[in-house]
Amino acid sequence: MRKPTGIVEIFLQPGELYFGDRYTRIRTLLGSCVSLVSWHPELLIGGMCHFMLPTRPQPPTGELDGRYGDEAIELMLREARTHGIPPGEFRIQLFGGGNMFPAIGRQKDNHVGKKNVEAAKQLLQAHGLSCHGAHVEGVGHRNLIFDLWSGQVSLKHIPPTSHPRQDKHA
Repeated sequence: MRKPTGIVEIFLQPGELYFGDRYTRIRTLLGSCVSLVSWHPELLIGGMCHFMLPTRPQPPTGELDGRYGDEAIELMLREARTHGIPPGEFRIQLFGGGNMFPAIGRQKDNHVGKKNVEAAKQLLQAHGLSCHGAHVEGVGHRNLIFDLWSGQVSLKHIPPTSHPRQDKHA
C-alpha cells in the first residue's frame, strides 16, 4: 500500500503510548525498554506503547502510567475498547528488551531488558492475546518505525560499539 498524504508522525518517548489511524506513523528508539505494537488489518488503526519497567515498585494510587508494562498494556486495551474493537482482533508484535551493558557479567542473563520482555509475554498471555512477531533481547538498541496505513514495522537494530568510533580525516 502506498503512503497516504497528510501523515502525522509521532515520536514516542519512554512511558508514552499513541493510538491512531491510517494516517499515522509512530517512531521510537528502544534500548532495554519494550514496545508493544498493535494493528487492526481491516480498520487500519492501531498503536504503540514504550515501557521502561515491568511494574511499579508500589501499587498505583492514581492514573495508569505508561512507564510500566502492566499499566501500558492496560492503556492499550482501553484504546481498543474505546474504538469498540475486541483487543483479540489486533495483530500484536513485541520489540526491544536489549541488554545495554553486556560487559557487566552478572547482567548477561538477568538484565532489565530481559525482564521487560518476559513481563510483556506474560501480560499478553494473561490477557489472552497472541504475539504475531517479535524482535527482542540481544545487545544494543533498536530504531522502530510503524506505519498504520500498511501495518509495516521497520526496524534497525544497532549493536553497541566495543570502542569509541574514530573518524578518519583526509
